[in-house]
Amino acid sequence: MEWGMANRMAQLIQSDGHALFLPVDHGYFQGPTRKLEEPGTTLEPLLPYADAIFITRGVLRSCVDPAHSKPVILRVSGGASMVGKDLANEGITTSMEEAIRLNASAVGISVFVGSDYEKESLLNLSKLVDEGERYGIPVMAVTAVGKELEKRDARYLALASRIAAELGARVVKTYWCENFEKVATGCTVPVIMAGGPQVESERQVFDFVYDGMQKGAIGINLGRNIWQNDFPVAMIKALRAIVHQNATAKEAQEIYDSEKSVER
Repeated sequence: MEWGMANRMAQLIQSDGHALFLPVDHGYFQGPTRKLEEPGTTLEPLLPYADAIFITRGVLRSCVDPAHSKPVILRVSGGASMVGKDLANEGITTSMEEAIRLNASAVGISVFVGSDYEKESLLNLSKLVDEGERYGIPVMAVTAVGKELEKRDARYLALASRIAAELGARVVKTYWCENFEKVATGCTVPVIMAGGPQVESERQVFDFVYDGMQKGAIGINLGRNIWQNDFPVAMIKALRAIVHQNATAKEAQEIYDSEKSVER
């Protein structure tokens, strides 16, 4: 691995081999998402506990202080919205030159395996990897499922993750599922777990994050399950303990309960 690529990967994946990414890119297809109406305000108290942020260029420029930031994974795919016909109909929205200008540590793109736009999204990934390798910028592939949540099973996610790795992604972001080890072991590059919609309890989040970490994930890329929580700082601290300190779900719950009393 060339020095620039290795250096950027080291900014994202910490010395323990793990990573906590904080995504705030939801507005690119959802608009002003609940509790992300003002991204800068949402991000400010959480930044100290994140290893990197996953963000669009517009919100990065307008809402993040360049003097007090974290490594940036730049969202570079888009072109479809929640009110459109098909979320899978995405293209590349941001050039690699723009990523360089913004000093991004990586770029991120969604792929929609099994959709009507499978070929287009996978070729978009391949093109982005070509450009990223040229400039030493890693590409994170996101195994998106659009509105079809029933696709989140081990067979499908293992397929999508492996294809993304085969096409050159340096990191794959995918969903946790039952038998997650089949996804992680079948992918030849590091796997990061996505969160999806907010779940019913914090303990459910801690349980799936702990399970996924034990079964091969190197970290998480959770947004709504953190910043839509009533106590987001307590939540990210508890999750960080699982990712970087090998805390159990029970221990993470104890951290959350303790920290939320401080955050009130």
